Amino acid sequence: MRIVIGQGSCGIAAGAEKVRKALLNVDVRCDISITGCIGMCYLEPIVDIYDDNNTLTRLVKVSETDAQAIADYVNNGDKSAVEKLIVTEEDSQFLTKQTRIALRNCGIINPEEITAYTATGGYDALKKALGMTPEEVIDIIKVSGLAGRGGAGFPTWFKWNAARQSAGEEKYLICNADEGDPGAFMDRAVIESDPHNLIEGMLIGAYAIGAKHAVVYVRAEYPLAIKRLKNAILQATEAGIIGENIFGSNFSCDFMIKAGAGAFVCGEETALIESLEGHRGMPRLKPPFPAQSGFWRKPSNINNVETFANVAWIINNGGEAFAAMGTEGSKGTKVFAVTGKVKRSGLVEIPMGKTLRDVIFDIGGGMKTDKPFKAVQMGGPSGGCIPADLIDTVIDYKALGATGAIMGSGGMVVMDESTCMVGMAKFFLDFTAKESCGKCIHCRIGTKRMLEMLERITNGDGKEGDIELLEELCYSEYEAHIHDKKCPAGECSALIEYTINADKCRGCTLCARNCPVGAITGTVKNPHVIDTDKCIKCGKCYSVCRFDAVVKA
Repeated sequence: MRIVIGQGSCGIAAGAEKVRKALLNVDVRCDISITGCIGMCYLEPIVDIYDDNNTLTRLVKVSETDAQAIADYVNNGDKSAVEKLIVTEEDSQFLTKQTRIALRNCGIINPEEITAYTATGGYDALKKALGMTPEEVIDIIKVSGLAGRGGAGFPTWFKWNAARQSAGEEKYLICNADEGDPGAFMDRAVIESDPHNLIEGMLIGAYAIGAKHAVVYVRAEYPLAIKRLKNAILQATEAGIIGENIFGSNFSCDFMIKAGAGAFVCGEETALIESLEGHRGMPRLKPPFPAQSGFWRKPSNINNVETFANVAWIINNGGEAFAAMGTEGSKGTKVFAVTGKVKRSGLVEIPMGKTLRDVIFDIGGGMKTDKPFKAVQMGGPSGGCIPADLIDTVIDYKALGATGAIMGSGGMVVMDESTCMVGMAKFFLDFTAKESCGKCIHCRIGTKRMLEMLERITNGDGKEGDIELLEELCYSEYEAHIHDKKCPAGECSALIEYTINADKCRGCTLCARNCPVGAITGTVKNPHVIDTDKCIKCGKCYSVCRFDAVVKA
């Protein structure tokens, strides 16, 4: 027999480390090891016992006082000693009703041992990829239909191909592990539970785009994830999987971890790059996109943890196998962190095309309090609430978008009739007001004013006209986009116009020399002019002007 104790952050917080120490202090005649999070967070601490035939007995909600009973079962076969701890058939369905690809090893293998990963076929996909051309690897990802799992759902192959085709020998592959949505913990669980899977997916991606440098940007609030990732990188380096001439090929790649300070805005890829470079996390104007000018202005590709966690499986099983799951526009599986007023909270991975009802009621067990389901909040602060009458909405990018919410990175906060929707809105507005980077006026000031109104309303001081004013604050920027054809924040490139203030222009020619399309004319020491018909609105002139002569409006 062998004992495996779940030691993800959720398990440790529930007392799993105390259980492990208690088991070490009693006479247990078998190996004791650890694993990560199986996803059944509501049942932690979890202790899995495997007999000599590898048959599993799962014990849940274990405490240190159960150590002797577990010892009696392991040593003497006395199952009655642990009968009350054995997981129920109903709770077991939490896992059996899922389809796990990104989470396939989570809660099963030891995340601190590379041999546990290689025993499952780990790094075979990397070997297979290195026997192909980078273009062939990208084509498999294209066939799979894998979209970025960070929220935008942008085709992964397209981003890889763009970085591949960008000129330059120095390129970077970056993993966005800055998981900032309230209630979301999918990426943390993958890194804590299966770090080598992330490394393998990143190495395949680095080979595909031609990058010799891989970077993981992970928030500092994830100390266990960082610890296990560092350990995995060290093990992979010692095994020759990271470094020079990997598996005897011409491909070389090193790894670096950057612990971010936990700014929500750094989940946006260009703000993340700014932070990586040591600057304040502020979004850059696009274009140029990171594939052309990213980290240190070199071609870069950024995907999140879950995206990379699918890559090795796709290479091993083929793009068609992944594409066979899901819907026409949303392929494969998606991981959700299901929290809130649901009976079975934790990590759920299901094929796209399942419904919200499937996740919340069939897998999640319905409402914890047995009060009526009211709504589910999806997409984090940028998302929205889907009401009860839309519970049968299909889970894919298009269908969720039609409800007014978004897929997001995978947070799913379930609410029952006891949840105040105004209070929920206030919670997320409080979050966004505090986390605003301050670059855009409407975000910096508007969210604060809206929060103040909601605080008044929840304090009983609401007044007539508040709802209309909230709507005005919410939609004023949209009105500017639609009617005035202007972006007040200056972020939407299609709505920006660049001009040169003749009074400030010194005629240094720097803007003209940096314009990629020759849209700027003028002579030395005389004011220059931008031809708006030729201008592609890349913003290069704006960024290089040293006299604030280029105006963006």
